[in-house]
Amino acid sequence: MIPAADLAAIRFGTGLPGNGGADAQALLDGLAGPDPMLAAHPGPGTPEALAFRHAGTEAAGAARKQNTPEAIAADKDMRRQRRTHQLLTLRLPLARALDAPSGFRERLVHFWADHFTVVAKNGFGVLLPGAFADEAIRPHVAGRFADLLRAATLHPAMLDYLDQAQSTGPASKAGRTRDRGLNENLAREVIELHTLGVGATYTQADVTQMAELLTGLTVNRKGFLFRPEMAEPGTETVLGMTYGGEGMEPVLAVLDDIATRPDTAAHIARKLAVHFVSDAPDEGMVADMTRAFAETDGDLRSVCGAMLDHPAAWSPDLAKARQPLDFITAVLRALGVDGARVMEMPEGPFRRIIFGAMAAMGQLWQMPRGPDGWPEAAAAWITPQLLAARVTWAMEAPARLVPDLPEPVALVARALGSAPDERVAWAAARAETRAEGVGVIFASPMFNRR
Repeated sequence: MIPAADLAAIRFGTGLPGNGGADAQALLDGLAGPDPMLAAHPGPGTPEALAFRHAGTEAAGAARKQNTPEAIAADKDMRRQRRTHQLLTLRLPLARALDAPSGFRERLVHFWADHFTVVAKNGFGVLLPGAFADEAIRPHVAGRFADLLRAATLHPAMLDYLDQAQSTGPASKAGRTRDRGLNENLAREVIELHTLGVGATYTQADVTQMAELLTGLTVNRKGFLFRPEMAEPGTETVLGMTYGGEGMEPVLAVLDDIATRPDTAAHIARKLAVHFVSDAPDEGMVADMTRAFAETDGDLRSVCGAMLDHPAAWSPDLAKARQPLDFITAVLRALGVDGARVMEMPEGPFRRIIFGAMAAMGQLWQMPRGPDGWPEAAAAWITPQLLAARVTWAMEAPARLVPDLPEPVALVARALGSAPDERVAWAAARAETRAEGVGVIFASPMFNRR
């Protein structure tokens, strides 16, 4: 039987040794108060991300058009900076997960950033997804879902990723004079992925009307902008509710309404349960979480509390596979690597040992296949090819990460807890080398599940 304190770190945290609590109340307490990780490991904000994207795009264009040594050199410098920034976008979440007093809070940030997936459409926009997570996601993980939905939907990274910045009302001034059209990407994802869920009760007409409501939301070089001349005039009806008015008023109203609908409560509750507990979660737990969402108008701390209060959340069966980011984070924690070490690691080793390894394990950072984010099913991550990449990494990478590997017998308890798989402990103790013993622990089924 896995002790509750170990299970809290493995299933709801960022790995052993635990950070942020041994039971449900301690995990919830870790969500209270200001988030210290933005101060400990600050990242670039949206203004800096947009400025870099613009400068990089301009430099690339100048190199193509001018083809002068100066323009080519400037383009090369921007591309070098882009590679550095690409690694920074992974260094920061790793460092925060390693140093955070609440591993549960960090896991929730990752969950919601994936739920509201954004991908940089321009290579020089590499900093935008990280700014999105810091600004739209991180402040709201224990607040109201309606506030989280507003922040995520209206963030420049989301508007850019789902082509909302170009969406124009057909009857608007811009639509009539510039022959611009409506784009339904954001409207569809808000309804299908972010709130009600695929298969909920809505129609194509609801998507179209929602898309018309969202016209006017756009982005310039400084950030979010509402442009009335692009907004579709008149009223729109979405899910039986009619919205009208000036400026942002109808947009905010429809987001607030859809955030608290019963289908939204059920969809969010199930998705949280699937992510943290099981690919086939206990229906009673999901029902409790759905009820907590409905009774509190989407208070996410209460929804998490309902999950953590249910016995199914503490089942000793490790039913979920650690995704590559979670796996590597847990390895680093077990090896005693802290955030400062991750931030200071030279670019070459970091790209090979961390960034490239995650890609080999199936998770090319910030590049999920679509707006639905990374897959949850264990079968998506534990395939022969991806598992081979994990095993190889477990055998080779730890010796490159720390100068003196820990003794395997001691590492068993540190990495697997006070009730480890006895077969793993036996094999680790009898390995021919320390590196092989460490590798056996990190490659074991128990370590790769949560």
